[in-house]
Amino acid sequence: MPYKSNSSLPDSVTNVLPKHAQDIYREAFNHAWDQYEDKSERRGDESREETAHKVAWAAVKHGYQKGDDDRWHPKK
Repeated sequence: MPYKSNSSLPDSVTNVLPKHAQDIYREAFNHAWDQYEDKSERRGDESREETAHKVAWAAVKHGYQKGDDDRWHPKK
């Protein structure tokens, strides 16, 4: 279930990530969704969706960090 726009992302993403980080999340999720279609490409018993969400969060963490306010901010 790839995301066509940031507005279709889960609330747990849109409520904490700034727009640019949402773009990163959406693009990484969609890419991982395609890449890990085959179960043999995934670790353990993780679903395709679980894997894509993990990849997306990892991509966000490359350029953003969670602040004391529970929101994500660009790394300095």
